[in-house]
Amino acid sequence: MDNEKDHMLYEFRKGKTVGAATKDIREVYSDRAPALRTVKKWFAKFRSGDFNLEDRPRSGRPCELDNDVLRISVANNSRISTKEVASELNVNKPTAFRRLKKVGYTLKLDKWVPHQLSEKNKVDRMSTAISLLRRVKNEPFLDRLLTGDEKWILYNNVQRKRTWKQAHEGAEPMSKGGLHPMMVLLCIWWDIRGVIYFELLPAGETITANKYCQQLVELKKAIDEKRPIFANRKGVLFHYDNARPHVAKPTLAKLKEMNWEIMPHSPYSPDIAPSDYHLFRSLQNNLNGKKFKNVEDVKSHLDNFFNEKPRDFYESGIRKLVERWEWIAEHDGEYIID
Repeated sequence: MDNEKDHMLYEFRKGKTVGAATKDIREVYSDRAPALRTVKKWFAKFRSGDFNLEDRPRSGRPCELDNDVLRISVANNSRISTKEVASELNVNKPTAFRRLKKVGYTLKLDKWVPHQLSEKNKVDRMSTAISLLRRVKNEPFLDRLLTGDEKWILYNNVQRKRTWKQAHEGAEPMSKGGLHPMMVLLCIWWDIRGVIYFELLPAGETITANKYCQQLVELKKAIDEKRPIFANRKGVLFHYDNARPHVAKPTLAKLKEMNWEIMPHSPYSPDIAPSDYHLFRSLQNNLNGKKFKNVEDVKSHLDNFFNEKPRDFYESGIRKLVERWEWIAEHDGEYIID
């Protein structure tokens, strides 16, 4: 076998594919030529930088070479199937699955992320996080942070439920809400102490720059009434995302007129928007299974929900920003998946 291994290394260094190398070796060694799977194993070994041609000892347990092949295969393609792994190792699928588990792999379902971040997006997220971490260390600005966002509220919040069935029985059917469900748009602004102002827009009404400016005027009135403390400090530090109405010229002019400072927020970053990662998650859990007849029903329910939340609920949502900025800074701007 030593000559065959030398020949495999020779073919590898020539840059041949596994298939082409196997064909060339068969032409030389005929019946003594190694099988395709054997050539695959040795090529994987060579790719890892190991050019030792000595066979590793076997003891009835999975060969370390097989484990090396397994790790390299998964590293090259994390979505490789158990069937493909079995073919690589020349074992059956249950054995391939056990091998994967043995070397520390677990099959996990992909998680949705808001956007496929480019390298520029990641750098922007990381630099923004680092900048805000430096600032919050020198100036505890979270007490004057005001954040806002929007969320669609359905009139009929269908919730799937589990039912006990015999193994041969099918699940209970449940219809979805329809292609055009009745809903209203919640526009809300809140801080470390609680909700300051919210309003509901019917499905046919959209948020334009002019509409958003009108909302800011109403928000300013609510702040003057509910948060006079802002006038005695450095003022409002306003946090919002980069949706088009939020960054249009009329909006920016209105914010400048109100003398509000705008906190930096990177594009495609709901994972560091307190409404998205904190308030709306709790709200959606509360809404599941609820039905509303009209917008007045929705408003009444939201009033109760926001008022019943203790202050520490809102405070924890804002203060989580620090640990989330730290995570992004430490993980090169990647999304927080939780």
